[in-house]
Amino acid sequence: MLKRILVLDNNQLILDTIQEALLYDKFEVKITTDSKNIIENIQSYKPHLVILDYKNTGPKGDAICRQIKNNPHLNDTPVIMCSAYLNDNDSDMELCGCDAIISKPFGLVELLEKVNNLVYC
Repeated sequence: MLKRILVLDNNQLILDTIQEALLYDKFEVKITTDSKNIIENIQSYKPHLVILDYKNTGPKGDAICRQIKNNPHLNDTPVIMCSAYLNDNDSDMELCGCDAIISKPFGLVELLEKVNNLVYC
């Protein structure tokens, strides 16, 4: 059975790149730009890992991560936070309870290492 990963980002090019890399590495991947319905997407898709962009057009990634980590049905789902704004919001991302942080721009090797470490730990 393939491990499922759900990816939220407001940039379609980033979503497509992440999806291609994860598919190549033998993951099942669902991508979305819809941060408003992300909790419902997580509940229905039941991913083994969630990758969130910090800045979205709706709720920010740290708020979404807190919702995941505070939900007893989802809180064991690992979350990777991606951001080009790490210098400004390090404490926000650490406080949200994410399991890993990736600074944008990031390399695909770094992404795949963090994904594999969280999914197959």
